[in-house]
Amino acid sequence: MARGYLNRPELTAEKFIPNPFSQEPGSRFYKTGDLARWRADGDIEYLGRIDNQVKLRGHRIELGEIESALARHPAVRECVVLAREDTPGDKRLAAYVVAEPDQAGVTAGDLRDFLKARLPGYMVPAAFVPLDTLPLNGNGKVDRKALPVPELNRAELNELSASPCTPTETALAEIWRDVLRIERVGVRENFFELGGHSLLMTQVILRVRDAFQAELSMRTFFESPTIAELSVAIEELLAEEISQLSDEQVQRLTHSAV
Repeated sequence: MARGYLNRPELTAEKFIPNPFSQEPGSRFYKTGDLARWRADGDIEYLGRIDNQVKLRGHRIELGEIESALARHPAVRECVVLAREDTPGDKRLAAYVVAEPDQAGVTAGDLRDFLKARLPGYMVPAAFVPLDTLPLNGNGKVDRKALPVPELNRAELNELSASPCTPTETALAEIWRDVLRIERVGVRENFFELGGHSLLMTQVILRVRDAFQAELSMRTFFESPTIAELSVAIEELLAEEISQLSDEQVQRLTHSAV
């Protein structure tokens, strides 16, 4: 169809790439920018555009992959996912959903749980906004700039961003900020959704050992990925360890603490 872009050699080199499956000199592929994958049944599933890729808390995320997973929910008719930064320095994923006519009662919690079973935690949107229709531009495509700020989920986001209330939560919040290299963290925010991974989790576990003299397991961390949940797990672990001490050991610890 074409040999390149007129008077734009850099764009031609970027989009017209060598064909690895041909022995013909100069054979080229045209890189469309569409993202797809082979399914187990041999069909090709269209996921979206490569230019919809975003970087969020250290993770590269294909928004089309999230949209594809969300569209599989039986209550979802149409959906669009954006990375929004309505508060400077606080970028979050937001999903805009048009429900099927007979499924208008679907909740954000339903959709979140559905995606958690299919995607990594950091790819699950923080906000879900119900819409009657998706806004379209003059070309009939979704006008992403016209999608509203997810005000309906402000209460939920504020709950996630709640400040530490106990000494254990305060100490954990400081550890998380250091390890994740972020300025603030809410006690109900998920460690892995904030950009955490197994290596950083190991650092947290080591810091917890030094701070609380508690041996925290990876399984416990995975099951309690928020500061609020992890603080309860640590306190229960410490209580269990104390219950196994003899009266003499408890007295010795009490005197040393005094």
